[in-house]
Amino acid sequence: MYTPEIYKNEDPESIRTFLKENSFGILINQTHGKLCATHIPIELETNADGKEVLQGHISKLNPQAEGFAENDQVLAVFSGPHSYISSSWYDHENVPTWNYIAVHVYGRIKITDETATIESLRKLVNKYETGSENPVRVEDLSAKTMREARGVFGFEIEIDEIQATKKLSQNRDDHNYKNIISELEKTENPQAIAVAKEMSKCRK
Repeated sequence: MYTPEIYKNEDPESIRTFLKENSFGILINQTHGKLCATHIPIELETNADGKEVLQGHISKLNPQAEGFAENDQVLAVFSGPHSYISSSWYDHENVPTWNYIAVHVYGRIKITDETATIESLRKLVNKYETGSENPVRVEDLSAKTMREARGVFGFEIEIDEIQATKKLSQNRDDHNYKNIISELEKTENPQAIAVAKEMSKCRK
């Protein structure tokens, strides 16, 4: 991922938090010489060896999975809030741009066994059922329903490299920076407001 130095995020804790809060990602690989991508939840977890990995699952009917055996190299892309930035918000002439936060994780994928897959599904469901009035628990699902779980491959990605971008107008002076935040907040667009919040965290 091309990232100018000023926009690089090299804070491990910040990246970790981002991945946990924006875990619906895009899994990309090459299958039979063709690039394939699937939009799925991919969770940052710690494996039995105490190493951080990405975990998820993919349908056995998805042809993308056929490529894992021939080439285990994958890319997982995670996107955060993003918004158009109008140059009319500056006190000088310039070009419009786009602010965004994104993380690319490169690694090697392996299919996990059924026990590990079910455990991964259990953790995923527990995470997103938090706060539900009537939370679903994998342990409470019937054998008939759980047969559907046999229709997926669980996977684990050993992380080789993480590239993180946080492009939030860091190249602007305080006056223009604050004005961008103000203009984003006026839009009433949830994505723009989320970008404004992230910008406020970066520069008080």
